[in-house]
Amino acid sequence: MKNIFEIISEELKIGIKQIENTVKLLDEGSTVPFISRYRKEATGNLDENQIGDILKSVTYIRNLEKRKEEVINLIEEQGKLTDELKKNILEATKLQEVEDLYLPYKKRRKTKADIAIEKGLEPLSQFIYLAKTMESIEKEAKKYITEEVGTFEEAIEGAKLIVAQKISENAQYREYLRNVYLKDAIVTSKNTKKALELDEKKVYGDYYEYSETIKTILSHRVLALNRGEKEEILNVSLKIEDVVRDRIEKYILKKEFKNYEIEEFLLEIIKDSLDRLILPSIEREVRNILTEKSEEEAIGIFKENLKNLLLQPPLKEKNILGLDPGYRTGCKVAVVDKNGFYVTNDVFHLVEGMDSPKQLEISREKLLKYLDKYEIDIVSIGNGTASRETESFVAKTIRENNKQAKYVITNEAGASVYSASKLANEEFPDLDVTVRGAISIARRIQDPLGELVKIDPKSIGVGMYQHDVDQKRLAESLEEVIASVVNSVGINVNTASWALLEHVSGIKKNIAKNIVEYRKENGNFKNRKSLLKVKGLGNKAYEQMAGFLIIENGENILDNTIIHPESYEIAEEILTVNNISLKEYRENLKDSREKLKSFNFEKFADEKGYGKETVKDIYEALIRDRRDPRDELERPLLKSDILNIENLQPGMELEGTVRNVVKFGAFIDIGLKNDALLHISEISDKFVKDPSEVLSVGQIIKVKVKDIDKERQRVGLTRRTTK
Repeated sequence: MKNIFEIISEELKIGIKQIENTVKLLDEGSTVPFISRYRKEATGNLDENQIGDILKSVTYIRNLEKRKEEVINLIEEQGKLTDELKKNILEATKLQEVEDLYLPYKKRRKTKADIAIEKGLEPLSQFIYLAKTMESIEKEAKKYITEEVGTFEEAIEGAKLIVAQKISENAQYREYLRNVYLKDAIVTSKNTKKALELDEKKVYGDYYEYSETIKTILSHRVLALNRGEKEEILNVSLKIEDVVRDRIEKYILKKEFKNYEIEEFLLEIIKDSLDRLILPSIEREVRNILTEKSEEEAIGIFKENLKNLLLQPPLKEKNILGLDPGYRTGCKVAVVDKNGFYVTNDVFHLVEGMDSPKQLEISREKLLKYLDKYEIDIVSIGNGTASRETESFVAKTIRENNKQAKYVITNEAGASVYSASKLANEEFPDLDVTVRGAISIARRIQDPLGELVKIDPKSIGVGMYQHDVDQKRLAESLEEVIASVVNSVGINVNTASWALLEHVSGIKKNIAKNIVEYRKENGNFKNRKSLLKVKGLGNKAYEQMAGFLIIENGENILDNTIIHPESYEIAEEILTVNNISLKEYRENLKDSREKLKSFNFEKFADEKGYGKETVKDIYEALIRDRRDPRDELERPLLKSDILNIENLQPGMELEGTVRNVVKFGAFIDIGLKNDALLHISEISDKFVKDPSEVLSVGQIIKVKVKDIDKERQRVGLTRRTTK
């Protein structure tokens, strides 16, 4: 039998030694980002995704082996474990196979078949397998008439129940039926009697009379059906065509029986077993499989959108005026300086037709004052209620007064969640929650990553059906994304909040808070080594985190690189070989890098016996500035004037920002109140199977207006050049 490493190697197409080394590192407590960056020789240069896949596979297989052991022990306790059954359990490769094999021995409520067995009818059920005629069955059944079994007909019915239960517990049949349903079932739905009352706007109208093959149904439809069913608006079920049903019955007949002379009688038993015992549970299992697959796709889209949102380039060194729009209570204002520090707050009343001319004039004067006094570079406007009225006011004021400031519409999803959180209260204990929201809107363009990690990712607004999927799996998946992005960017340990630090490799929430507390009490960290003075931070945690935390202008210039402290000696050795001291490297960085350009790091690695991948990474960190993956992405689209739906014409070319990517297309912010839809069929002249392969959240793209629905305030876009 193959061992765990051979199984994973075959599944993932990765070398056995690579998997063994990776699993060993994971078992020792190393994180995926750490292994990916600092243990390349051990893993054979596997990336984060491959290491993550190994972690998932080894976790699944270990859980499978644990369950096998439990099931074997449970059956053995009943005295029913045979060598063949044990062999079948040990050879199972899926949890479902193990559960199917365990089903006949599982504790359950007493069934009709169990009662029939208690009445002594099991031998009669076995006779059914041998009988050639109904007469012989009836004759045999008369032997079982007792006080409990009044007639031979009752005896036959009891025997049929026992056979039906035996069929239903057959693991082979259940696997066959699952496969048939996954291939040939039809998903159907109808509206419930409550639908008229619960779904007045007919949100689920498309599913009132709906059917689609299980092979073609898209994930977002599966999740929509599940939600409609949960809300008691839809009745959802799986159906199979008569020809498929007939094929199933004939399959079981052929496998279970040899006495086809009484085929009609045997088919009655099979039909009862299917309708009463097998198919209801198979339908649940298949729908669960369908849901899991759909959730996996939805979570995958969410992960990709979140990753691209977190990787949006920061607009550094900019003074920002954050505006959280509102009607009744006014527009909340917060100024944030170039370093991200809060400066002041205010309230503007700027909605024409709602606020008085005097209020509008006062707000206009205040806005101009703030633009000048605080040298505002960018006005960040939240995209919620009253956003477009606020945009109109800001654009008009900037234009009429010839101001240089630009503005940007910022996705404010989750700002209210953050503003009422414990973290926001810790950061701004003396400020009202509404002001905290405006600060968040300002900081989101100044440092998107640092600000967005403070918010539950499900509240950020870049997914669909996020409340309908398995919340534990969603949370784990999104945490993987956040950790990956945070560790790829590198975090300044002297400026990061604990909410950002807790996503760094090796850092848990309590350690993150202790780091911030240490910083408050002792001032900025001067070198990475001083992190070991933080309460609760041990050597293992330090090993995992050190390379991902940077210290700008510290005592050691290597602390501002991705070089891990464990490799500082190699880095200094490379400098020494090139006649450069660490002091000279710091003071004459440009000249030092020029000297290093001709250095043969591969030859050096061979001569010293160091890992080539490690030496390569050290060398590249010495000859160029620390790479931030966000620097290669497009900056947010800054604007100076507003767009109204009345201004649009079919064929008009525009620039827009991708706000959300879904299975059926993408939603694009072109400056209107509602984001416009770029349907999957309009993304390209070429066939697009998955929008996320072409578009990403935060991407700025050129589009054309395809159609306009002014009544519903909807705009359709296209990128096609041919009709």
